[in-house]
Amino acid sequence: MKESEIKFKIRLDHDNIPEKIYWDADQKDSPGYSETKSISLSLWDDESKNTLRIDLWAKDMPVDEMKRFYIDCLGGISQTLLNSTGDEYMSREIGDLCDRLVDYVKKENQ
Repeated sequence: MKESEIKFKIRLDHDNIPEKIYWDADQKDSPGYSETKSISLSLWDDESKNTLRIDLWAKDMPVDEMKRFYIDCLGGISQTLLNSTGDEYMSREIGDLCDRLVDYVKKENQ
């Protein structure tokens, strides 16, 4: 059986706020840790039928990029949901929400 490993390293300041976030994966194109500004990881706990989440972002990540990051996450969820379940309605609804959020962020930044 094939296995793959994904690793994260988080450098915290004296208040335990992430200053730097690094990640590495066995199947990444370039070897070694790469820096990122944000992580959003969701895990399904089958026993409790609940989602466990880890959301971290470096303290120097701009707010507008954080909003774009979460819109992109939702867009990915929309596509994954369609690919994995074939549920066009849910996928379209999430996609429509992304469109509205993009418009909101654009207006907010004018």
